[in-house]
Amino acid sequence: MKDKRIAVLESRFGEHLAALLEKQGAIAFRAPALAEEPDLDPEAIRRLIADWTAHPVKLAIFQTGVGTRALFEAVDKLGLGEQLLALLAESVVAVRGPKPTAVLHGRAVRIDVSAEEPYTTAEVLAAIRNVALTGERVLVQRYGETNLGLEEGLEARGAKVIEAPTYRWALPQDIGPLVRLLDALERREIDAAVFTSASQVRNLFTVAEQRTGVDQLRRNLNSVLVASIGPVCSDALETAGVHVTLEASPPKLGPLVEMLRGAWDGKQDSGRRTQD
Repeated sequence: MKDKRIAVLESRFGEHLAALLEKQGAIAFRAPALAEEPDLDPEAIRRLIADWTAHPVKLAIFQTGVGTRALFEAVDKLGLGEQLLALLAESVVAVRGPKPTAVLHGRAVRIDVSAEEPYTTAEVLAAIRNVALTGERVLVQRYGETNLGLEEGLEARGAKVIEAPTYRWALPQDIGPLVRLLDALERREIDAAVFTSASQVRNLFTVAEQRTGVDQLRRNLNSVLVASIGPVCSDALETAGVHVTLEASPPKLGPLVEMLRGAWDGKQDSGRRTQD
């Protein structure tokens, strides 16, 4: 991986990912593709709690620490914190990973079901397989965008899904790094591109549509090694017409970096797609 120029589109953990790559001798090209924006309407939260009180929720699923914390803080500001705790006490509470677990423990919320590693949607659905959901209401703490796989899995079991929005993904205010990435791809100055969410793919193509054009971006990405964090991200890339060279398994940054290193060391089949 020495001296390979690798585009990093991750925002929140972009610095960490860049450091992991640079430890392997790579040159990280930072181009954050997402901005995290609050999506908490106080009146919508108030209506959510009132509706929950009138129509009990069988299962509440918390997916991220950031979103879980934001939801509690919003409810606190409305003076409804105790009411939310009482509602959760009457529901089955499921968590996707250690971060929402820590937030809920900090609020003394009982956790009934925890997804196993690597904490993907598949593990969440597996963890709640014994919870009867036909005709029941399920609250899902949304993160960034709707988790369509989770929503479809719940609805297939006869549940009615209610989303609790907390934050959403948007384009960064400064798209300069993304524009520079498009130019670097055009000049063949990039050896690989690392995508860690489906939203990054869509945002990069949105910027390209306004600049070099999506066809040119598609061709340029297909001329470099493209690494994906997992199946949802890979599906977004393939939908955009981009070949995924590597898919991390499990879907975490460490294994993703190791697969990249292996690809250049000749230890990894660069065309192999792994399973989530």
